Amino acid sequence: MARVALVLVSHSRAAAEGVAEIAAQMAPDVQVLPAGGIDDGVGTDFARILEALESASEGGAGVVVLTDLGSAVLTTEAVLEALDEDVVAAVRLADAPFLEGAVAAGVAAQQGEDLAGVLAAAEKAGALFAAARPAASG
Repeated sequence: MARVALVLVSHSRAAAEGVAEIAAQMAPDVQVLPAGGIDDGVGTDFARILEALESASEGGAGVVVLTDLGSAVLTTEAVLEALDEDVVAAVRLADAPFLEGAVAAGVAAQQGEDLAGVLAAAEKAGALFAAARPAASG
């Protein structure tokens, strides 16, 4: 069964790889590709994101992209403009918290949810995890 893949775009290679590791632990049959950092530090790399999206799109079930900060969204959108329309049609950019969204999306993909279902799981993750936290005292 083809599953929706995840691409994790972060300014930090370590952050992208760490979140990918956690998501993959929860979703061992899902392709989770980190696309973080630049060669000499912190930032987003057009080529790295492009490579991850091209690789993830080969599975055919679609790709959900999660980002850590606003400029990661901008770089990802620039990459999408450079890709073939067929690839872009199967990519969704989630408006979701990076870690929680990746875990929720991974679990949904592992369960066989379609592209819309995986995207929805990612985007609901912030509220879901917030509801599970105890109220702050102070």
